[in-house]
Amino acid sequence: MAFKVIEKNILKASEDTANENREVLRHNNVFTVNIISSPGAGKTSLIERVGPVLKEEGVPFTVITGDCFTTRDAERIDVLKIPVIQINTGNACHINGQLIKAALKDVDLTKMDLLIIENVGNLVCPAQFDLGEDTKIALFSVPEGDDKPVKYPLIIKQSRLALINKMDLLEHSDFDVSFCEESIKKINPGIETLLISCKKDEGLDGFISWVKENIKIKKERNR
Repeated sequence: MAFKVIEKNILKASEDTANENREVLRHNNVFTVNIISSPGAGKTSLIERVGPVLKEEGVPFTVITGDCFTTRDAERIDVLKIPVIQINTGNACHINGQLIKAALKDVDLTKMDLLIIENVGNLVCPAQFDLGEDTKIALFSVPEGDDKPVKYPLIIKQSRLALINKMDLLEHSDFDVSFCEESIKKINPGIETLLISCKKDEGLDGFISWVKENIKIKKERNR
């Protein structure tokens, strides 16, 4: 029984911090996405491809990237002159609300429309923790196999958008696109799905449009 109480207290503290983050972000009209995937599915590559386009189109944003020990992802993003904050979690398998709260102190939210959180590569733990984001984004890739949504349904339930990356490798695999998309829809009928290739810059216009539309919706809702 004592362990259950401790767990509840930890989760309650995490929820409270997430709600604090959410209120700060809402007050400043910052649309916030939490991108979650397995390691190597293409989170950083996605940001590398769409970041410069968003910047060129006048969308002010910051990236918070999570990694256990290195700064490799942040270095890749920084080269593009995109504002980025590195969070190192040590052996923790996800970013938590307290780490986001600390990172937000180094950001001028009044000059931002968008916050992109690139979580630690993991489809399990990050899906369980609310950071104060508007939505999670589930990112899968062709080499992982078409059954990932079935194996990890929570991330689908928590997300408003699912991306299937590395479509340029489709001809070299037995990945069943229809099965994957149908599995996603069965778990969350309201979710949108986009097929993309960061390598070939395919389908990324759709993602950029989705981001810009949701920025607009949040601003209108908070007027």
